[in-house]
Amino acid sequence: MLKIILLVLINFFVSPSFAEENSPSNIQFTQQEKDYIASHPSIYVCTDPDWYPFEAIDQQGNFYGISADLIAILSHRIGINISRYPTKTWAQSIKASKDGLCETMSFLNQTPEREEWLVFTQPLMSDPNVIITREEHGFVANLNSLSNHKIAVPRDTMIEERIQNDYPNLKMITTEDERESFRLIDQRKADLTIRSLIIAAYTIRNEGWFNLKIAGQVPEYTNHLRMGVLKNQPILKSILDKGIATITLQERDSIVNNYINVKIEKSFDIYLVLQILIGSFLIFALLFWWIRKLNSLNKQLEVLSITDRLTGLYNRLKTDETLEKEHMRFKRTQKTFGVILLDIDFFKKVNDQYGHQFGDDVLKAIANTLQTHSREVDIIGRWGGEEFLIICPETELEGLFTYAEKLRVVVEDLHFANDYQTTASFGIACCQNNEEVHQLIERADRALYLAKKQGRNQVVSG
Repeated sequence: MLKIILLVLINFFVSPSFAEENSPSNIQFTQQEKDYIASHPSIYVCTDPDWYPFEAIDQQGNFYGISADLIAILSHRIGINISRYPTKTWAQSIKASKDGLCETMSFLNQTPEREEWLVFTQPLMSDPNVIITREEHGFVANLNSLSNHKIAVPRDTMIEERIQNDYPNLKMITTEDERESFRLIDQRKADLTIRSLIIAAYTIRNEGWFNLKIAGQVPEYTNHLRMGVLKNQPILKSILDKGIATITLQERDSIVNNYINVKIEKSFDIYLVLQILIGSFLIFALLFWWIRKLNSLNKQLEVLSITDRLTGLYNRLKTDETLEKEHMRFKRTQKTFGVILLDIDFFKKVNDQYGHQFGDDVLKAIANTLQTHSREVDIIGRWGGEEFLIICPETELEGLFTYAEKLRVVVEDLHFANDYQTTASFGIACCQNNEEVHQLIERADRALYLAKKQGRNQVVSG
């Protein structure tokens, strides 16, 4: 059961980029492609020697990992032997490719810098990038919000290239490999890294860095892992694309699961296996929970972005937006709407005499009163300072006046400490034909001014 859950989690996070199943014999090569295959029975691929489980080199120099297995299938399908060009580091592989020593590069993202000497095939696989921090670091909704943060990323990677251009606010620390990036965060020498979800889950589990966590997502940095082909080999790119199209979803899933899931040998300690399975399940369950939490936090951020922090009403930005929508609906349906603009009388004296904390309490009490006595269809916003705006859909002037008068009375009936009694002045207006939003608000504002001038605590229509 645990293994099934792990398979579901991996398939949820890693999206395939393959066509439906095709038989290799069905690949239709052009004559030019057939001639290329005949004259190039073997080609070289440059790889990342230390990017497990995507790809790595063992002590005997054997190429293995997810990309190695996918390339082995691809090699068989197109009839070209694809051999690894011997390099010891990713930097050496980049240089070998630029020098033309290998016709292809395996499993890399397409970037403007790499496009200077490579063309790219269709993706072999897609995998999201996530933000990794220490456990105590907060949720990262936007990388632009971080200042004086150090980010550790392996050099010559897509992330390094894009971070330098997209987020100059981050201080870059380049590392030799994935482990060094994680180690710098663990040692508090860096604040974060951005890495593949598969790599992050595997490395945190295998290295025991359980004080690290996923603190956010970077959807625009999703890894679309392709093969890079030298620009002078366009025919080879076409051949590889046709081969990639034959790799099935089932083949891809089987390969990924071979490297991500826990392998059980014939001779094993059942208790150790259970511990590993449970630990793996908890890690992926935590990842799944964290992604859900990120979505929840994003929704909370959306609410905060439209809410006045003190009163809990809509803020000025959201109120303006709602006004525009209601005005557009009016022009479309000719069903008028009204606005009530109210201002607390002598509010400056409240702050001067009783202090700003008491003034805040008055604002919150009035906001709550307006919400309690409003209709469900009405939209209430804090217009600014001690002013509030109520948008009343499908309301004529007579009904608007009655409604505003009721609100005036309930505000006047509020009781506060220090025997303070508040009142408010109201200006109202209904939208007229060929009238813009700013003209409607100007009429309500003039009516409010008149209410103040005539003695306050009254409703005046504009």
